[in-house]
Amino acid sequence: MTAAQPSDFNWNDLGFEYHELPKRYRAYFKDDVWSAGALETDPEIKVHEAATGLHYGQNIFEGLKAYRRKDGGINLFRPDMNAARFNRSAARLLMAPLPEDQFVDALKAVVKELQDFVPPYGSGATLYLRPFMFGNGPVVGVHPADEYVFEVYATPVGAYYKGGLTPTAYVTDQFDRAAYGGTGQAKAAGNYGASMLPGDRAHRNGFSDVVYLDPREHKYIEELGSANFFGITKDGRFLTPKSPSILPSVTKYSLLEVAEEVGLKAEETVISIEDLDVFAEAGAMGTAAVISPVGSITHNGEKHVFYSETEVGPWTQKLYDRLTSLQFGDSADTFGWTVDVPLD
Repeated sequence: MTAAQPSDFNWNDLGFEYHELPKRYRAYFKDDVWSAGALETDPEIKVHEAATGLHYGQNIFEGLKAYRRKDGGINLFRPDMNAARFNRSAARLLMAPLPEDQFVDALKAVVKELQDFVPPYGSGATLYLRPFMFGNGPVVGVHPADEYVFEVYATPVGAYYKGGLTPTAYVTDQFDRAAYGGTGQAKAAGNYGASMLPGDRAHRNGFSDVVYLDPREHKYIEELGSANFFGITKDGRFLTPKSPSILPSVTKYSLLEVAEEVGLKAEETVISIEDLDVFAEAGAMGTAAVISPVGSITHNGEKHVFYSETEVGPWTQKLYDRLTSLQFGDSADTFGWTVDVPLD
């Protein structure tokens, strides 16, 4: 594969897929110290055959975006939260922590180098950034690696769901996303590998993805596929699940504050799958999808429709508009969440 050039892209018609770009950032952990890190050209990484990343699941990652502003500048959105979550994931898998300033500096270095690949303002597209780390070096017994590789690659992307803000259908199933007390709160690669079978099963049955319930009792909503859930009640409350086995989403914690700003009462709490009737609107939220309206959830063969199966609800639209206006720099950042990327 040859590295793409900016002229290769139709910025208004991008899918959510990988494109090889000319550079990526890598740093290496060896002898108890991280290297300074640098931009590299080779998209392929040399991995030891006995690496813990291959055999014992020492793989973690993050996902965030770079946004082109109207003035031509570029924003990152809350990268400090991604850096902190990355290290919490590392701690859960006994991996070497990466200095959080190095994490953010790596993002800025990649975006600055690849600034011509950040889609233009108004296209709706963004530059997706994928920081990840895995255990490398020879290990045979089940114990942590002594060496790690950290990388940030980038790829221009459009909407995660082709329909954009179009409601989709979800279904509950017997599968668990993560065990109670397991790695659900870590952004561990294994969590996503385990979700592929149930996700495929949902797709083949005409649904967007699976509603994962709590792994202990299968009574409470946890996540929607790889996204967090929210519901907006008929009396104006923005509710999202609270559980020790779901991923603490940057988008979720941002929307909890945005919801209060736009006039909703926001709360992180347990949500029973039997209480869907309290919600006037519902949605999935995450970095990739931003907000994706949920038109319906089918549970035990019974279909519950929210605001509409074809139209986005007014509160969901308001939340989406406010969050994206912050990310793209279109409105005042009263929260202090956006980070400018120096391009000089």
